Amino acid sequence: MPGLIVNPGEIWLAVEPIDMRRGIDGLSMVVQQSLEHEPCAGSAFVFCNRANNRIKVLLWDGTGVWLCQRRLHQGKFVWPKLNERCFALTQAQWEWLMAGVNWQRLSALPPAHLKA
Repeated sequence: MPGLIVNPGEIWLAVEPIDMRRGIDGLSMVVQQSLEHEPCAGSAFVFCNRANNRIKVLLWDGTGVWLCQRRLHQGKFVWPKLNERCFALTQAQWEWLMAGVNWQRLSALPPAHLKA
């Protein structure tokens, strides 16, 4: 997954959990109506389920839309517990999140095996 999001405009986490049955159209509506962003502006939008063990990434790459899912077999994704609807991540924070590490506590560079 880290290779998929090479240079998105921004990476946004949707703080509220979503129903993982939603597809491209349903998640695009969440981006527009709840998060108040444009789904085709080049940003990546990351959604998590209530159990924090699955995420979906919605990304417009200029010619089409990517919808990818990742599931952890052990552990949980670290997710912000904020009053905001949307939270921006840096590329390094994204790589730590995908590695299953608490990205909120780290300021170091991502693990070497995750670099493209």
